Amino acid sequence: MKAKESFKSTGLVYGNLWGGGEGSYPAKKLEGKTKADILEQATKGLDGSLDAGMGFESLIGAILLITTITTIVVKGKTFTNEETEEEFIGNLTEEQQEFLFVNL
Repeated sequence: MKAKESFKSTGLVYGNLWGGGEGSYPAKKLEGKTKADILEQATKGLDGSLDAGMGFESLIGAILLITTITTIVVKGKTFTNEETEEEFIGNLTEEQQEFLFVNL
């Protein structure tokens, strides 16, 4: 019996809004073969592509909900387990992290 893992994420990005101020919007959903793959995609996405098209002047960081999906097959039946954890990326202050966590 061999377990297969896959990863997906959702979350919120935090950044500088056009015209002033800061705010957050949903992050683009990501999929990967490893947690490190998700974090790499998300970190690269801080260039502006992680904001799911909402459009910031610049991104500061994000909170990601990374879900590990483990699947096994036993006697022809598929069983799936999902575990989710939070991960912050970017250069967020403690106050910005708290804002994102509360608004998930």
